[in-house]
Amino acid sequence: MNDMQRDERLRPPLRLPAWTSTLTWKATVFITLMCCGLAALLGCLVHGAMTRQTVGVAREKALTRLERAIEIYEAGGRMPRGEGIDPAGLPPELRALAVGGKRGTAVGRHRGRPVMWAAGPAAHGGAIAVSVDFRASERTIAELDRAILGSSGLAIGATLLIGAFVVTRITRRLHLTAQVARRISAGDLDARVDDSTRSKDEVAAVSRALDTMASSLQGKLEAEQRFTADVAHELRTPLTGLNAAAELLPPGRPAELVRDRVRAMRSLTEDLLEISRLETRSERLELDAHDLADLAARAIRASGTDTALEVRGSRGSLRVDTDRRRLERILGNLVANAHSHGAAPVTLTVDGRTLTVTDSGPGYPEYVLTTGPQRFRTEGTSKGHGLGLTIAAAQARVLGATLTFRNREAGGAEARVTLPGPAGQGATAPPRRRDGIPAPGSSAPPAR
Repeated sequence: MNDMQRDERLRPPLRLPAWTSTLTWKATVFITLMCCGLAALLGCLVHGAMTRQTVGVAREKALTRLERAIEIYEAGGRMPRGEGIDPAGLPPELRALAVGGKRGTAVGRHRGRPVMWAAGPAAHGGAIAVSVDFRASERTIAELDRAILGSSGLAIGATLLIGAFVVTRITRRLHLTAQVARRISAGDLDARVDDSTRSKDEVAAVSRALDTMASSLQGKLEAEQRFTADVAHELRTPLTGLNAAAELLPPGRPAELVRDRVRAMRSLTEDLLEISRLETRSERLELDAHDLADLAARAIRASGTDTALEVRGSRGSLRVDTDRRRLERILGNLVANAHSHGAAPVTLTVDGRTLTVTDSGPGYPEYVLTTGPQRFRTEGTSKGHGLGLTIAAAQARVLGATLTFRNREAGGAEARVTLPGPAGQGATAPPRRRDGIPAPGSSAPPAR
C-alpha cells in the first residue's frame, strides 16, 4: 500500500452539513428537481413543435418560390436576384441532392443573414436554387425560447414558494410535536400539542396520539403518587405503635433486631412521604441568609460520619439566601450515599455557590449518570432503597439548584450542587413540572 492509498484510507469521509438532512431541505430539493424536469420536458416539447411549425412555414415559402423560379427558368425569363443556377452560398449537401434529381430545402446563410434554401435539378447537371429570408423565423424561435425559460423560471419559483409554505407548515407542526415529546420526556406531563388544525393528516394523528399518551401517562403517575402517599401515610400509625411496643421489649439481641427494623421502616416511610410531598409540587421555600460553610459543617455533624470539610473562597462570598433545611437534607443524603456506596475519604467542598461531595469508591452506576437517580433501584449488594439521591435531586429542584453526578477520572464519585444566583432567588415556589426522565446528570429524578 503506497502513501497515497494510505492517505485516502485515513482521510475522513465527506459529510454533508446537518441542515441538509432536514425534511424542508429534502422537500425543497425534490420539488426543485421535479419542477426543473417538468419544465425541461414541456420546454423541449413546445420548442420542438414550434420550431417544426416555423421551419415548415419557411420551407413551404421556399418551395413555392422555387416552383416560380423553375417556371421562369424554363420560360427563358430573367431570374430574380439571389436565384438561379448554382447561386453563391448554396449549401453543398443541398446542391448534391438537387444534382441527384431531387428537390430539398436547408437552412443556411447568404450574405451574412440566415435564409431557407430550396433547390431542384436543372439542365446540364446544375442545380436551380432560391432563398427565403429566415431572420423572422429565427427571431420567433429565439423569442419562444426566452418565453419558455422565463415562464419555467416563474413556474419553478411559484411552485417553490407554495411548496415551501406547505412544507414549512408541516415541519412546524412536526417540530412542535417533537418539542412537546422532549418536554414530556423531561418530566412536564402537562405539555400538550393541541393541534388546532382541522386537517386529518398523519401529523395530526401523531399529535393526537402523543397527547393521548401524555394524558394516560400523567394519570398513571398521579395514581401511583397517590398510592405511595396513602400507603406511607397509613403506615405511620401502626409503625408508631410498633415502635412503642419495641421499646417495651426486654433487652437482648432480638429486641435490638426488632428496633433496628422498625427504625428502618420508619425511615423508609418518612422518605416516601417526603417524595410524595415533593411530587405534588406544593412545597414552599423558606429563604434566609445563611453561611454555606456553617451549613456544610452542620450537615456533616448531623450525618455522624467522618467527612472532611474543605472551604474555598472568602467568607463573604459564601453567604447566600437559601432554604437551610432543604440544603442540609441534600448534603446529608449525598454524604450518606458517599459513605454507604463509596469509600473513604469523603470530602465536602464549599466553593462559592457550589458544594461538592466526593469519595474514593467505584463511582456512580451508569444509569445514574445517564438518566439520573431512580427510586427503589440500587446497584450491587449495598443496603438501601434508592431514595436518598432521588430525594436530594427533588429537593435541589425545589431550591432551583443544579445537581449533577459524574465519575472522576482519578477514581471515585462526585456530586455537585450549584445554588442559583441572586436573581433566581425571588421565587417562592418551584416551577410546575412533573417527574419524568431527566437529561443525563440533571437534578430531576425520573418516574418509575
